[in-house]
Amino acid sequence: MVQMRRCEADRVYSGQSNTVCADTIQDELVRIQRMGTLNKFRTARQILDRLHRNLDACMQKDQFRFSTEVKALRRRLESDPEKTFARVDSLAAGVEESLSRCQQRREKMPIVQLDESLPLFGKREQIADAICNHQVVVISGETGSGKSTQLPLIALQQGLGIRGYIGHTQPRRIAARSVASRIASQLGSSLGSHVGFKIRFDDRTSDDTYVKIMTDGILLAETQSDRFFDAYEMIIIDEAHERSLNIDFLIGRLKRILVRRPDLKVIITSATIDTQRFAEHFQMDGAPPVPVIDVE
Repeated sequence: MVQMRRCEADRVYSGQSNTVCADTIQDELVRIQRMGTLNKFRTARQILDRLHRNLDACMQKDQFRFSTEVKALRRRLESDPEKTFARVDSLAAGVEESLSRCQQRREKMPIVQLDESLPLFGKREQIADAICNHQVVVISGETGSGKSTQLPLIALQQGLGIRGYIGHTQPRRIAARSVASRIASQLGSSLGSHVGFKIRFDDRTSDDTYVKIMTDGILLAETQSDRFFDAYEMIIIDEAHERSLNIDFLIGRLKRILVRRPDLKVIITSATIDTQRFAEHFQMDGAPPVPVIDVE
């Protein structure tokens, strides 16, 4: 198990405290059954408020669904409190399960060792600071600098990948498979465990996967069932300078999604001098300039 990194430490979350919270909620739900309607109403509302405060610590893919249900139950409490209590119980169980899953992933997180022989190693601290302090980071560097294999590992060191995947796109299927194999080897794990890949007709990911390598076409296709990339904590668009139709669509869609997902981290990598154009594309009104880091 790795120590808590900077990005993760910024989140108000403790696996122990949330377990206590879940246990306390279950105890209160039992007491609700013995209360009068007025006291039930007040206690149920307090439980919903507590659940809402803990949603940020749930698995990323569950947060929107839980948030929507909390809002709906708050409205139903006003009109039909008796029938709402059972739904509150069900929601609390779902939140508890998601918190437990998040804690399990934290405990199983692999130990990361970066490759010191690659040029990107010298910029690791600068890149880590940029990831923690900015929503979008642009990385430029020639082929062989370590962008494809080391960036997901730096993200893992910062505590990303626990609540959702670190998604990493490659323009071609053979590249997705080879990059996944290289990262898995560096982590000392089997392919499909901590690191997996997904290409057409072949999905080598599991419940224990932290880094998911895929073609840009696969990520684009996932928007049909996951409009806001809720399964991901970070998305890395590699080799963006190739400017394929899929890459252009993804970059355009990501800019719109970032407004709705301020927690989503994005890295754009390019081997050309067009990095400033990518930075300008993702620049938002009133936000700090998107950092551009050159890896020599």
